[in-house]
Amino acid sequence: MIRKLKTRFIALSMTALAVLLILIVAGMNLISYHALVSEADETLSILAQNEGRFPEMNKNDFFDIPGPEPPHDLSPELPFESRYFSVLLNDAGGIILTETSKIASVDTEAAIDYANQVVSRGKTQGFLKQFRFICYDDNENIRIIFLDCSRTLDNFRTFLYASLTMTLLGIVAVFFVIFFFAGKIIRPIAESYEKQKRFITDASHEIKTPLTIIGANADILEMELGENESLSDILQQTKRLKALTDDLVTLARMEEAEDAMQKIVFPLSEVVAEAAQPYHKLAAQQGKAFACHIQPLLSVNGNDGAIAKLVSILLDNAFKYSPPGGTVTLDLEQQNRTVYLSVSNNTDTPVRPESLTRIFDRFYRADESRNSETGGHGIGLSIARAVVAAHGGKIQALSPDGRTFQITVALAVA
Repeated sequence: MIRKLKTRFIALSMTALAVLLILIVAGMNLISYHALVSEADETLSILAQNEGRFPEMNKNDFFDIPGPEPPHDLSPELPFESRYFSVLLNDAGGIILTETSKIASVDTEAAIDYANQVVSRGKTQGFLKQFRFICYDDNENIRIIFLDCSRTLDNFRTFLYASLTMTLLGIVAVFFVIFFFAGKIIRPIAESYEKQKRFITDASHEIKTPLTIIGANADILEMELGENESLSDILQQTKRLKALTDDLVTLARMEEAEDAMQKIVFPLSEVVAEAAQPYHKLAAQQGKAFACHIQPLLSVNGNDGAIAKLVSILLDNAFKYSPPGGTVTLDLEQQNRTVYLSVSNNTDTPVRPESLTRIFDRFYRADESRNSETGGHGIGLSIARAVVAAHGGKIQALSPDGRTFQITVALAVA
């Protein structure tokens, strides 16, 4: 259990860190990309307002020299840094004019090909390879202006790859740090858990001795005095306490043996059938129907004794909480690479949804009013969960129709 707790702590910490870093990196890159597109669109807007060229400006436009205001907030180097070309088309899509003097990498033929691709897309703005374009009406004609964004796109990609690389390196570095310190962080929890298990085991052993003495003395008194209601109550409660201490010891040992349990490949079908055999007689005595559907020749890797106890616990629980004349069903079948063991029983009271989530908790009983009848302590299903966990399986409580209680165990086939 401690190993699982450590693994979950590391997984949760790394997941939170990864999500945080991904959100930060994604946000930074989205802002960078938005700035890139906004700057390109602003430049294209200037070109579109001036028939595909930058407006003529003098030095007064860029310095605090009295004169007319510049048409746009332009950098004096922008017209010289920008690489662009334009194509003018008529309504029928025919080429009227191409202007490629401001770019060396695109000739007239390539410009016409780019323009045709934009027309076929039917978009007025966007990216075509490394070019950002804008398409608008120009005096009953169509003008398409392309701005070369290869340099800014390269800078964006460089930043993107660098940020992703640093994120991955950061996650790996933090993983090793968390992995190194995880043991120290959960050490107090592990020590507290070990003390709790040791206390349960030691206390159970210490309680057994006086219980045995009380039971023996009560038997002697019953032989001397004859049957007595008080002595019968003492014997009954002593047996219940013994059963409770045995269950607590079993639960503690199962949780301790989760990693150390010796496992072999064994015939699951035979073990389940053998564990279920005594319950046919019990069903006849109680006037209940007991149906077993066991798929033959199924095998799993595990501890046959623990699995047999699991079956007994589930069937005990089903028979205790099924009404007189009720039905108990056991199913064992394989689906794909998983074996499913299901035990179900009908109930005389509706199954509460909240009880399905707590049914495996220690000392929890769905029907508190029937404790004296059933003699249960609320430990059995906790032991069942520990057995399943030790085998790397899953256990779940269901109520398909609100009147049927079903426990399903899923185990991997051998």
